Amino acid sequence: MNFELATMNLDRAAADRSDILVVLVPEAFAPNDDALSQLISDGIKAGELDTKAGKLLQAWRIPEVKAARVLLVGAGDGSVRQVRSAVASAMAVVKAASVKRMTLCCPWECTGDVVRAAILTVADATYVYTTTKSRPEGRMLHQVLFGLPDATAVSSAFGLAVAAVGGIEFAREWANRPANHATPALLAEAARALAKGPKFQCEVLGPKQVLKLGMGAFLAVAQGSLEPLRFIVLKYNGTAKASPPVVLVGKGITFDTGGISIKPAPEMDEMKFDMSGAASVLGVFRALADIKPGINVIGLIPACENMPDGRAVKPGDVVTSLSGQTIEILNTDAEGRLVLCDALTYAERFKPRAVVDIATLTGACMIALGAVRSGLFATSDGLAQALLAAGESSQDLCWRMPLDDDYAEGLKTNFADVANVAGKAGGAVTAAKFLQRFAMAFDWAHLDIAGTAWKGGATKGATGRPVGLLLDYLVSVATSTSLVAARSRKVAGRGSLAASRRTAGRGR
Repeated sequence: MNFELATMNLDRAAADRSDILVVLVPEAFAPNDDALSQLISDGIKAGELDTKAGKLLQAWRIPEVKAARVLLVGAGDGSVRQVRSAVASAMAVVKAASVKRMTLCCPWECTGDVVRAAILTVADATYVYTTTKSRPEGRMLHQVLFGLPDATAVSSAFGLAVAAVGGIEFAREWANRPANHATPALLAEAARALAKGPKFQCEVLGPKQVLKLGMGAFLAVAQGSLEPLRFIVLKYNGTAKASPPVVLVGKGITFDTGGISIKPAPEMDEMKFDMSGAASVLGVFRALADIKPGINVIGLIPACENMPDGRAVKPGDVVTSLSGQTIEILNTDAEGRLVLCDALTYAERFKPRAVVDIATLTGACMIALGAVRSGLFATSDGLAQALLAAGESSQDLCWRMPLDDDYAEGLKTNFADVANVAGKAGGAVTAAKFLQRFAMAFDWAHLDIAGTAWKGGATKGATGRPVGLLLDYLVSVATSTSLVAARSRKVAGRGSLAASRRTAGRGR
């Protein structure tokens, strides 16, 4: 999808030769003397055009309007929520019209958040999965021109939104692929392809290297599968090497049968989505290539299948993690935390400023929060607030959950340092408490995306969340780091100037 941004009033919009011209009409619409303003005013006066969000009025071959089709869409109060609703309604018509080029005109001074909402809604509505189809139809709409009165004022927000679209769609693509088309080895190839740019690096570790490291928990999950595991290390070097990185850890279970604690058959096909955390990390790195923020980022992806063959780990087995802690595996379907705990320990070597893991970890989180917000657990209030703010700004929401020590009581066992599951109550929290044991050396956050990573039913497919949230968080860190560095340089400059003046005074 090719998005363009232009300064555009309604008069210029009328002169654009798109296949379809979509005009968002807010409640506070103020007409001018141009043809489109007249059309809108007449429609409102006649009661044919309602400015409530999502209400539509179509027109064909309007004099003085170059586009053959014109679609007027009520945008309500012009807020993010109402613009999203308006654009979603418009896209149903656009898709049915099978057009290739669309102009979307927002004739008021809208904010960057509104621009992002519109762009993400267009992209979401037109995304088409094609990889494993014999006769893929593909995406009909290829070019979108977004016009508003002052393009300069929202150019940064526009650029970030377009980068987010690229990352989200990359994540959706990989999460949507069937497990035989998204093996650990194929994920590693995708990571290597992303790392071809000058600021990127990629290292891929195989079973022998992981064994040598001592990642016993990760190895235990993988041992029941014929597909060899991969431990993927992606690096984006956006600033000085000495600057501590943010580490993103993505759960990469490319298919989860549950192992010996096998899952029920209905909807088991959806367990191909169990690598959505890994897909989101790949999506973030895809977006970093476009926006190139001044920050260092590490992506860690422990990728494997969880299968139930004769070599598979058994309930009651005890394994030794990379941290040295022993784990009694009471339920082999609680495998995500096992691959993540070794990756979290591995993250220590980078001396990170923060570590965020992303995982489709628990059905309990889906029960608690549904599909609206991802679950957020954090050991640092500052990190939690930064991620919550990023969720709001990116419209990729999360909700902070507790980490009280009392929740860890259920993880005690007589046979190891810790069990991998507790009871049913508070399952999302006890899973996070398990991970916390391996994240004591740094500021850590855990995003449980079991409810938000994909949709079921007729609209079954990956959502690409939380790529938008993570991208906004990284940009905010890069911005704050840049501001601190600028202040430091300013203070140092004043000190040098004062010193030179003192030296000059002594010379006199």
